[in-house]
Amino acid sequence: MKVLMFGWEFPPHITGGLGTACYGLTKGLAKQNVEVIFVVPKAYGDEDTEVVNIRNASDIPFELTEDEHKEYWERVKYMEVGSNIIPYVEPETYSRQYEENRKKGESFTSRVFSKHYEFSGQYGINLMEEVARYALIASTIALKEDFDVIHAHDWLTYPAGIAAKNASGKKLIVHMHATEFDRTGGNVNQQVYDIERQGMEAADMVITVSNLTRNIVIEKYGIDPGKVVTVHNAVDHPASTENNGYKKAFNEKLVTFLGRITFQKGPDYFVEAAQKVLQKDPNVRFVMAGSGDMLIKIIKRAAALKITDRFHFAGFLKGKDVNRVFAMSDVFVMPSVSEPFGIVPLEAMRSSVPVIISKQSGVAEVLHHAVKVDFWDIDAMADAIYGLCNYEGLSKMFKKYGKQEVENLKWEDAARKVKEIYEQLIN
Repeated sequence: MKVLMFGWEFPPHITGGLGTACYGLTKGLAKQNVEVIFVVPKAYGDEDTEVVNIRNASDIPFELTEDEHKEYWERVKYMEVGSNIIPYVEPETYSRQYEENRKKGESFTSRVFSKHYEFSGQYGINLMEEVARYALIASTIALKEDFDVIHAHDWLTYPAGIAAKNASGKKLIVHMHATEFDRTGGNVNQQVYDIERQGMEAADMVITVSNLTRNIVIEKYGIDPGKVVTVHNAVDHPASTENNGYKKAFNEKLVTFLGRITFQKGPDYFVEAAQKVLQKDPNVRFVMAGSGDMLIKIIKRAAALKITDRFHFAGFLKGKDVNRVFAMSDVFVMPSVSEPFGIVPLEAMRSSVPVIISKQSGVAEVLHHAVKVDFWDIDAMADAIYGLCNYEGLSKMFKKYGKQEVENLKWEDAARKVKEIYEQLIN
């Protein structure tokens, strides 16, 4: 079986959980003897090609003036991209970059239809331009590659998935890792919402990462429940852990937040809970690892609360640095306002770190040995942090049974369910 898969990022070049999930799933599919052609906007050459066949969209030429490509364009619905759809860029950055482009007189149309196009593969000012070009390239690839089914991850690749389906006639699966409602808290960007809905309506099957997300897809987007199925994410289990050599250079307990510093992830609730804990126990340190549009706001709030001597900002971490921070952590907190799943708590538990997660997360559906609180209940969050930092028996229990629990959440199991969906559609 061969799958044509569209994603926006692939390790080691990632900005969050989407790339991590794609990598875990493709590795699991490889063990199920499923061959994956994985298309990314921009490949760097150091991706794990033993797991997937990487296709670099930046290397694929396209010119609308050629007769061969005119028929591709007829299969792709044109997307007007003059709007400010930059879901991962703060408004100030958008305004500055938009004005710079306007002064240069840059044309979206000419770039998208040029013979060669270099994708950034990022989430910047030209994001929707890249999404449109990516869809054109997808149509080209779909007519030239041999495959059985199409699988598109997240809204950025849904137009590509639709284009590939129209070009090839093959079945389409779209994977919903996060909805616009999760990212914005209900203040949705209409164009992103429309792309998500169009992708799911065109799909033959929709995979959601949790029942929480499945309910949103059905209720908020009006998608037929009969074609929406939940396949929970998992966590990668390396042959050996690299945590053993890392030790703290201080004696205080360390409480960690690791994720995008955006509304969705609830960083403001974490800093408020930290202040409550420090009022009762000053021998605790807090670290916030990540980047995002709320970073400056959180730094200012920590300063206003006068806790910056115990509250540290580590920036965006990946790879060995993530292992290192988990090795030093005594508690991990994920206070997400709306989390479709949440892989990071699993990574923390794998490293024997007790975790506190919000009840508004998909991962809460599969975890038993984690403390669950409402994201808005900073008192309960602070109590849980204090308890895990000060009661050794409680901490040991969550470390032991949490690690055992997460070891049973394997990507091979998730991949097996996904393969069954492939087979159902193909047959």
